[in-house]
Amino acid sequence: MKNFLTGLQFLTRIYIIKQTEWSSESFGRSVKYFPLVGAILGILLVLINHFLTELLPHMGMYMPPHVLAIILIIANIILTGGLHCDGFMDTMDGIFSGRSKDRMLEIMKDSRVGANGVVAFVLLVILKWSLLMDISPLAIPTALFIMPLLGRFAMVIGITMFSYARLDGIGKAFALYAGKNTLYIASLLTLLLVVPLGKQAIVSLASIIMITMIFSNYVKNIIGGLTGDVYGAISELSEIMVLIIFLY
Repeated sequence: MKNFLTGLQFLTRIYIIKQTEWSSESFGRSVKYFPLVGAILGILLVLINHFLTELLPHMGMYMPPHVLAIILIIANIILTGGLHCDGFMDTMDGIFSGRSKDRMLEIMKDSRVGANGVVAFVLLVILKWSLLMDISPLAIPTALFIMPLLGRFAMVIGITMFSYARLDGIGKAFALYAGKNTLYIASLLTLLLVVPLGKQAIVSLASIIMITMIFSNYVKNIIGGLTGDVYGAISELSEIMVLIIFLY
């Protein structure tokens, strides 16, 4: 339970208990529970969507689709504290800088955001907004549940299957102490949550595995491995892939 709460309270802004100490071992052991963390985020997004689309109209208030889409995006960012957005921007700044491997890692570690990161993030938000606008209202609840779940499962793939590029860092703890059975446990949890939801959910799972492997290999070839920022980027790209699948 402690390891699950470590993952929940690190990856989200949901606080259950006060944690004053964060051990590297607990970080690593929490990785197997990442899909459950994603499922909790998904449930919250579904509840927000239900309130805005079902309960508000009964109170005489109508939420336009374009406003609903941006509220869902903002809610997702607030619930995670923008953690994965930050990782996505830092990753884009680094790998598209055209610099040496060591310089790329320095750029990714810099707290400041560069032009590549800003442009990439703006495009990411626009794409998410457009996809949420175009997905069938009947499919939106399932998509909102699956999206963060598979985004966190994709992080498990990156953490357990690819080497870490730095000598230290928070992400190093995840990679070092995750354990050899982490991917199997996370995969089982993901399958149990995804398979009952139908064909689109299963196709989404297969798609995020593919995109995670392709992107992770691409980054590995550039900087020699993955980092905590890249884990965040993997999550964001996987969420986009899920929304694309639910268009059809």
